[in-house]
Formats: sequence, structure tokens, C-alpha cells
Amino acid sequence: MKDYLVKAVAYQNQVRAYAVNTTKTVAEAQRRHAALPTATDALGRSMTAGVILGAMLKGEEKVSVKINGGGPLGTILVDSNAKGEVRGYVSNPQTNLEMNEVGKAVGTNGLLTVSKDVGLMHPFVGQIPLVSGEIGEDYTSYLSKSEQTASAVGVDVVMNPDYSVKAAGGFIIQLLPGADEDVMNKIEERMKGIAPLSSVIAEDCTPEQLLEHVLGSENVTMLESMPVQFQCQCSLDRITNAIISLGSEEIQDMIQTDGQAEANCHFCNETYHFDTEQLEALKEVAL
Repeated sequence: MKDYLVKAVAYQNQVRAYAVNTTKTVAEAQRRHAALPTATDALGRSMTAGVILGAMLKGEEKVSVKINGGGPLGTILVDSNAKGEVRGYVSNPQTNLEMNEVGKAVGTNGLLTVSKDVGLMHPFVGQIPLVSGEIGEDYTSYLSKSEQTASAVGVDVVMNPDYSVKAAGGFIIQLLPGADEDVMNKIEERMKGIAPLSSVIAEDCTPEQLLEHVLGSENVTMLESMPVQFQCQCSLDRITNAIISLGSEEIQDMIQTDGQAEANCHFCNETYHFDTEQLEALKEVAL
């Protein structure tokens, strides 16, 4: 099954809901960063919630999420947009704890920061102290406190015994303005009695099935779907232009000091190499 996201409404248009399968997307992030299970789980949960936040945007709008709780994982950074494209990295991808304790690996002595570029002069920035480091609870707290939207967030990653990604996915459910106050209580009560998210996504369920599982098939109306993929914004052209922007003197210093230059993208772990001849050519352009 290809990764994709669905948008829906529920409870007679009082709730908006999103669900996504990110199995291949998270597996690609794991491959690029050679991440061990705990790091993969934390990064995958963050990317899953992040791609849903991106799907709430329009056009060329983008969102960035930064999580740093002071734990051994260091910083988790995720970028996504309204097209279902997401990328992410974790500072210490070799982190792996017994029992896969994501909250302990992330830590709680820090912040979750969301920056939205919606085309204005300055981005909208929201920030909250981390609640548990378990990612889903922290995103729930952010949406409820910073964006003043009653929400429920569930994200998870299931690993195979060989450390590969078996399944990844999640959902975000939000009350719409004017909704009855007891609707979220009904949803929360229903969620207490259903199977855990990890066991549901491990069964290779579709995003539609996930929302039906969480909200009840009789309560959900699917609206649209969109593909989801790991997509980095870096490219040879962008790196080349960045070097040119340094100016001819700085490029000459690179040539004299190292005879070469390398640039590595933190998000996709791609390395771009420039030898002396290439740098000389770029120096001429920078003059």
C-alpha cells in the first residue's frame, strides 16, 4: 500500500479528522539516517503528526516542527507542506533504548515549537513545554493550548524484529467551531474501549479504516485523499547557488585551505561534493 492521507468530517460535521499511513515514508527516513529503532520510532511519530499539520495548510504554505526535550535523541526537526511532502531528522539517530521508551529518549525538559509559513512577512510560531516526550500527547497539548483547538492526536511506529519498519501512521481529530461540548467526550470514551493504535496500524489498515476504527464508521464521511512521501527540498542547484552567494573571496579560501568543498543536508543525509575545478568555476560566477 502506498502512503497516503485522508481528510474527513465526523459527527454531523462537528469534527474534522485526518488519518495517514506513513510506513514507506518513515522507512525512507530510517534508511537515509541509518536510524536505530527508538530513534526511528520518535522521528516517525513526529513526521506522521507533522505531515498531517502540513495537510491542514493550503498552496505553498509550509510548517516546521522542532522537538527537544533534553533526552539522548537530541533535537527532532520535521518540515512538511500542503502537498503531502515531509522530511525530518534526529540529532542522534543511533539512540536505542530497551523497551523502546520514546518518552525517555526524547525527554520532557524542553519544548515543542511549531513554525508556520503562511506567506506573511513573519511566520506564525507556537511553543509549548513538552508533556511526556511521547510525541502524540505533546502534539495534542500544542494544538489545544497554542492553537486553542480541542484535539486528539495518535501516532505510532511498529518495528519488525530485524529493526525494519513494519508500519507507521496516525490521526488527528479536532472539534470544529460551534461543536457540541460533549462530542470530544464521546470520542474520548470510544477511544478508551478500542484496540491500541499500534495493533491497528500493524494490521496494514488503510487511513479510512483507521478513522472508522477510532470514530465509528457510522460517524465518518470521507472527503478526499492525497499521496504522502519523504521529499527533501535540497538539490545540487540550491547548494551551488549557496556557495556562489558566499562570494569569490570565501570560495578562494576554500580552494586554498581544502582544495574542495562538501555540503551535507541534515534532512536527507545527501552529500554534495565540489572539487577544485568546480570551485574555480563557481568563483568566476561569484565575481
